[in-house]
Amino acid sequence: MDVTPDFDIVIVGGGMAGAALACAVGRGDWRVALVDPVPPAPWQDEAPASQGPEDYDRRVVALTRASEEFLRSLGAWEQMAAQRISPYQGMYVWDADGTAHIEFQAADLYEPSLGHIVENRIVTGALWHQVRQLPVQIVSQKVAGFARMGELVRLTLGDGSSLTSKLVVAADGAESPLRRMAAFPTREWDYEQHGIVATVVTEKPHQRTAWQRFLPEGPLAFLPLHGPDDRYCSIVWSTTPEQARELLAMPDEAFCAALGDAFEQRLGAVVGVSRRQALPLRQRHAKHYVQPGIALVADAAHTIHPLAGQGINLGFLDVAVLADELLRARERGVDFAHLSVLQRFQRRRMGHNLATMAAMEGFKRLFGADPLPLRWMRNTGMRWLNEQAWLKNQVAALALAQDMLPKRWLSGVPQERVATTGLAH
Repeated sequence: MDVTPDFDIVIVGGGMAGAALACAVGRGDWRVALVDPVPPAPWQDEAPASQGPEDYDRRVVALTRASEEFLRSLGAWEQMAAQRISPYQGMYVWDADGTAHIEFQAADLYEPSLGHIVENRIVTGALWHQVRQLPVQIVSQKVAGFARMGELVRLTLGDGSSLTSKLVVAADGAESPLRRMAAFPTREWDYEQHGIVATVVTEKPHQRTAWQRFLPEGPLAFLPLHGPDDRYCSIVWSTTPEQARELLAMPDEAFCAALGDAFEQRLGAVVGVSRRQALPLRQRHAKHYVQPGIALVADAAHTIHPLAGQGINLGFLDVAVLADELLRARERGVDFAHLSVLQRFQRRRMGHNLATMAAMEGFKRLFGADPLPLRWMRNTGMRWLNEQAWLKNQVAALALAQDMLPKRWLSGVPQERVATTGLAH
């Protein structure tokens, strides 16, 4: 006897990736549910204050052009721009063990920006604002159990109730409980680093540039934020667990001094800092993204070192491609939850994700190597690449990742508007 499922698609996890998927598939005829134990508070139209470093979310994302286009197509970008987004026109990368550097400029690519730095809570809040306007059922529960019932999937919720669906998508983060329940095998290893995140105030303006210095213990990034006099930055300081504990224990004044020294005072002294948080860094990749009736996206499928800020950008591409395959199947009259449809999503995303992860691992190993010949090689290579304008610009263009986005999610908005939207000046 056929059983009618409660939903066509159930998305588990209401972070950026899960909320984006709900926006992408929640506009049609499908019955969609978004399951998250703690949905964010309703959207506030007022822009957040920027009177001190504690007014910012310590967690930020560096969004590429592809991610911007996708968010714009979902209707979230305008809300984000009305709150607080921070375009950056330059990127400056240098090695602590040498004098070479690489510098990228948006003007060299005839682009208004290389990307945008946005606080996590603003991206998530804007996406949920869109979700709440769609016929998407919001289920404020955690998932406690997973089982298959023929062609359907049954999820048991924390309150003892259950729901069934043709397709379940795990977007529940790097430690994905749903991935474990469904017994997806993974490859993973610990970087033996912690990433310290905080908001800081610098003596000099950040010049709308993303700065990154490769230290022996790990990379240190200063990411520009919209704020008074352009002197606010979000930092990600990757270092050993031992040094991270020492840095967290320091008084603010001592931490600011240590941070300024590690950054070579490129923006003058660090004169203010928010509360600090240390996050363990680990790489993880699921050997498969799909099984019958279930798919993994974003951090549930793969996590990557934050040195290039590609994590959520890969996640948004996962979501965009999965939604594209589901919508394409519906347009062709094919069962959208059929394993062959899910496998097309896996084929389109796994290679790109693995290549990006391999490249980031290569960068980390190269810049973490101490032998003199390797230090000479990487400094010589950086100096050479910085002098090859065409090649350097090709590398920067690839990082924008716009060609990876399915055409249905291209907004068609003239890009000249990007630099003058909302608080991005």
